[in-house]
Amino acid sequence: MKNIREIIFYKDYFEDFFKSLNEKLQGKIDEVLFAITILVRVPTKFLKNIEGIKGLLEIRVEFESNIYRIFCCFDKGNLIVLFNGFQKKSQKTPPSELKKAKSIMEAYFNDFKKQ
Repeated sequence: MKNIREIIFYKDYFEDFFKSLNEKLQGKIDEVLFAITILVRVPTKFLKNIEGIKGLLEIRVEFESNIYRIFCCFDKGNLIVLFNGFQKKSQKTPPSELKKAKSIMEAYFNDFKKQ
């Protein structure tokens, strides 16, 4: 199968989150990331826009009875940039996580402009 999208990490935010997880959960996240790279139309159960923050999306991973989110954005068409991740423990995404993700996304684009 041909990749439609490419995924990169911005700094160590995603990698630090990923390394803190057990091997089975890492495998599940890998499956979701793979699906996002190859599917022409990615279902909202895997990738969804964050309302109120232009350009910010969340990758959605369900594993056993837990829900995990990884914030990301698109850059240069089909490039997906991964930011921070967390385990979701309530119905609403914590404002502190949204604020952190927005800040990381802004830093990414500011760094990119400097290059």
